[in-house]
Amino acid sequence: MSEKEKKKECEHHKGKKRRLFVQVFWCLIVFIFIVLLTILIIWAVLRPSKPSFLLQDVTVFAFNATTPNFLTSSFQVTLISRNPNDRIGVYYDRLEIYASYRSQQITYRTAIPPTYQSHKEINIWSPFVFGNNIPVAPFIFDTLASDQTNGLVAINVRADGKVRFKVGAFNSGRYNLHIRCRAIISFGPRKTGVVVEQNVIKFQVFQPCSVSL
Repeated sequence: MSEKEKKKECEHHKGKKRRLFVQVFWCLIVFIFIVLLTILIIWAVLRPSKPSFLLQDVTVFAFNATTPNFLTSSFQVTLISRNPNDRIGVYYDRLEIYASYRSQQITYRTAIPPTYQSHKEINIWSPFVFGNNIPVAPFIFDTLASDQTNGLVAINVRADGKVRFKVGAFNSGRYNLHIRCRAIISFGPRKTGVVVEQNVIKFQVFQPCSVSL
């Protein structure tokens, strides 16, 4: 075989390999597209809704803002979570609950154990959140002390976490979950809570929470 024929045959083999690579590449692209389209159609048909949350009550064990620019507080909060979906489950891979005042965190974070919430299922969590001598910005502390003196303090019970959705055997990626619940704590003559024991007051809230994903 002459050099010219050898070169021609080599180029022929290279052309076949190139065509085979292009075919495999496009088959892979089409396969991925079909899979993603199928998932999208299933997702659209099922119409997943984010879970809903309700702050049922807040029990105040301690709330001391008398030390300049430091706050000691202790609460037990009851959060009710509901999965509104008929065919979609929710994995709570991580959920941390804490309290804040005017956007400043005033307690440590309390972690809820990872859990799975089935279709239409309701979960109730009653964690303790507390903070000992938490530093508070001076201008926020002045407002907090004033609110406490006036007898009404508005706090926010918050939760941040990661969730996944389960559709049949398919599990979605993780989504950031942010929950915000408002509660009013009253003191002195304006006290509206139920005295559970000495210096412990329980406030029935029943306040829907804002939920964002």
